[in-house]
Amino acid sequence: MAANELAITGLQGAANTNLLLFCSALVFFMQAGFAMLCAGSIRSKNVMNILIKNVLDACVGALAFFAVGYGLAYGRKTNKDTAGDYIGEGNFFLSNSATLTGEGWAHFLFNWAFAAAAATICSGAMAERTQFVAYLGYSALLTGFVYPVVVHWCWSSDGWISSFNSSKWSGVGFIDLAGSGVVHMVGGFAGLMGAIMLGPRTGRFGMNGQPVPMPGHNATLTVLGTFVLWVGWYGFNPGSVYALKDLGSAEQVGRSAVMTTLAAATGGVATLFLHRAFNKVWDLVAVCNGILAGLVSITAGCNVMDTHWTIFTAFVSALILRGSAKLLLKLRIDDPLEAFPIHGACGVWGCLAVGLFAKKKFLGNENYGLVLGGGGDLIGVQITGVLAIAAWTSVTLGVFFFILRKLGLLRISGSEEMEGLDTSKHGGSAYNMEKGGMY
Repeated sequence: MAANELAITGLQGAANTNLLLFCSALVFFMQAGFAMLCAGSIRSKNVMNILIKNVLDACVGALAFFAVGYGLAYGRKTNKDTAGDYIGEGNFFLSNSATLTGEGWAHFLFNWAFAAAAATICSGAMAERTQFVAYLGYSALLTGFVYPVVVHWCWSSDGWISSFNSSKWSGVGFIDLAGSGVVHMVGGFAGLMGAIMLGPRTGRFGMNGQPVPMPGHNATLTVLGTFVLWVGWYGFNPGSVYALKDLGSAEQVGRSAVMTTLAAATGGVATLFLHRAFNKVWDLVAVCNGILAGLVSITAGCNVMDTHWTIFTAFVSALILRGSAKLLLKLRIDDPLEAFPIHGACGVWGCLAVGLFAKKKFLGNENYGLVLGGGGDLIGVQITGVLAIAAWTSVTLGVFFFILRKLGLLRISGSEEMEGLDTSKHGGSAYNMEKGGMY
């Protein structure tokens, strides 16, 4: 290879590394957004508890993903081997680190930030009544095993349904750029299983089964968390293109950022008017949840969908958010942050929307969206991927939570719940307003 070609290759590698490091920081910054959103959306007596869980999602997630998760997701026994269709087989504890380039190190960091996000989604659905030891267990299990297996299926070049594995599915693979299914469905369905096994918070439903409002204590924190998450999504979606190697990839990065913006805006406005139509109020928290629903719904296809289909996808996500939230209440399933409606249900829709609306020009093959005339192959693979992710996550986490419940390790006692987890488990309130506590 000529010297100038080597120089160009080196510059491309440096640019790709910088892109991934910058986007990794944005995705990791989403942990601050989740922390603020969770804190604002629950009662003040449990704020310290939810915050320590958010902090430890990053810490526990980093160690679990380093030890086994990254190897299960992308690992091979040697650099020349291929892994199995269903699980990675090497590079545990980054044992092949001597072979990693700058892009390789950044790839690990970027994927760890995604894993931590999936775990945090789950904790929101189980807020205000979960034992701390149970939290530590599912955080490690999710980031070290459950999530990485799904990553291998969908994003590894060896995965059984991956769009990067051209030998599978006659050239058609599951398209999920940044994780509507891989990240959000995993976190959402894990949270759903946890909420079912835990049961509702004491007093959440009346004697007649009707839900009793338990609003969050601080709308300011909820709004702050929403905006931080929106900013973080510009690392989540554009960063998942992974490279700036040519004008085509640069166009994907830019297009992904614009589609992300349109989806967030549409989800927020649509939810605002839906809530106004049915509840006769302009609800701030509903708008925040609508923004997040729109973002989740476009995460799979932001690089392969056009503007008008992006807006339509986000509009439908507002309907799905409202419908699934109402269904959970009807079933007496208590999800304090609407984590499953936002991440689980809208994650399903985001994956299916790709199969319906992906544009031929952006995909570069004949297996494009059904609505646009591309036939049924892509939507078939998308449905298969959605069913596989939902089944895998629900079964593994469902069994785990069931065992914890039988061992008496899942839910806190009634007296601890009444007192609040901050006082009963963490030594005091998150808000020390007594005299002396303000100085």
